Amino acid sequence: MTIFEDRERGYEAKWAHDEEAQFRVMAWRDAALGEWAAGLMKLSGAEAADYVQSVIHAGLARKGADPALEKVRADLSTRGAACAETDLLEKARALLEQAKAAVLAAPKPRQ
Repeated sequence: MTIFEDRERGYEAKWAHDEEAQFRVMAWRDAALGEWAAGLMKLSGAEAADYVQSVIHAGLARKGADPALEKVRADLSTRGAACAETDLLEKARALLEQAKAAVLAAPKPRQ
């Protein structure tokens, strides 16, 4: 194997690792954002759990810049839950930082 092939494999492995980490961060953030929004909409039990799953699935769809945030924004508006745009964005930003810290602190899965 040449040095070039070794470097290429290294870059591919780093890219795959970075993509997986970003996926885990966004899934964690979307779940937390869904839980927070469910509380604002006074959802509980199975209804809240279903809502959290729907937010996670919206994030996985990757249609738009931040589909999970767009879903939460629309749902809060539809249900008449009081939440200013700045509060929503601040909460999403704070949860993203918490998600990054949680993913970095989590033990690495063995392969």
